[in-house]
Amino acid sequence: MPAKHKVAVLGATGYSGLELTRLLLRHPQVEKPVLLRRAEGSQSPHPPQKTRKGGAPSGFEEENGQLNLADIFPALSGNGSYPLEPLSWASLKQQGVGLLFLATPHEVSRALVPEAAAQGIRVVDLSGAWRLKQAQHRAIYGFKDEDAVTAAQLTEKAVYGLPELNGEQLPEATIVANPGCYATTVILALAPVLKAGLVDRERGIIADSKSGVSGAGKEPTSRTHFVSVADNLSAYGVFTHRHLGEMAEQLRLTTDELTFTPHLLPIPRGILSTIYVHLKRPMQAKEVEACYRDFYKGRRFVRVFGTPKLPEIQFSLNTNYCDLGFCLAPDGQRLVIVSCEDNLIKGAAGQAIQNMNLMYGWPEEEGLL
Repeated sequence: MPAKHKVAVLGATGYSGLELTRLLLRHPQVEKPVLLRRAEGSQSPHPPQKTRKGGAPSGFEEENGQLNLADIFPALSGNGSYPLEPLSWASLKQQGVGLLFLATPHEVSRALVPEAAAQGIRVVDLSGAWRLKQAQHRAIYGFKDEDAVTAAQLTEKAVYGLPELNGEQLPEATIVANPGCYATTVILALAPVLKAGLVDRERGIIADSKSGVSGAGKEPTSRTHFVSVADNLSAYGVFTHRHLGEMAEQLRLTTDELTFTPHLLPIPRGILSTIYVHLKRPMQAKEVEACYRDFYKGRRFVRVFGTPKLPEIQFSLNTNYCDLGFCLAPDGQRLVIVSCEDNLIKGAAGQAIQNMNLMYGWPEEEGLL
């Protein structure tokens, strides 16, 4: 049997990182992942990028004792040991790690990817640090790169890891920027009709998206406290959400053509996006359905529902599917598209695995079904 690949995860203590770890543990092509931790107090918004003595990056330091992921998530107890090692490039190289998953804050990923690249380690980054090519879209993150020239080179080199659109670029990729959860639902919903030239862009596109609370990450805020979320529905980030830029770039739209409004649902996980477009000419429902089925033919993780059936959050929970459905108005020109996914799987960890599979030439569904 061929040797299994060695991978590592930094950020396994977060929601997406935990899901990623679960998926990797059952993946037939990889060994048990090396789980890494950041030291307490390394939450600086712009951590230094230099390497300290011993190979640990700045902002990350070794601690006495050994932490275990099962101490943080007791559900893992009884299934073996899941030690959390301090991040050390020398140790990763010694262990033969060829791929590093970063389930870390944007600023941390922005700092670490240049170091990983210098070590010859491939990266799948679940943050937004490397998704955006255009400076005006990237400005919302406020990155302060220590080496601006290297950062610019890596930005151009990074592949936006939406397999259904960019799968052919993944086998040679060394840096894969995993898409945002909201962005995945909206891009997959709009790509077929935009590529076919069916949308009247002058009339604008509206994407109304609703996400479970896990989409906001594990770090609690006043917005995500139980008393704020329970029995409530709220809009936020109107015209300013970070995912708008990547939607515009990947769909080749301007941000004036797309109005995106995210909402927070009082549920743990799942996303439902409702997208409203005007078509250039009257169409039949069977034509629209054919457009979607032709576009996603052979794409394992997009399910197209025949009209009038529409996706629901519960259909895609705990799966790597993005479900798409639509309704066409009687005039044949007003189209409503509904897109659903599990934000922690297709919107994060599962898509990261899907990207890894294509990077190494494995079946796209390996470890995901």
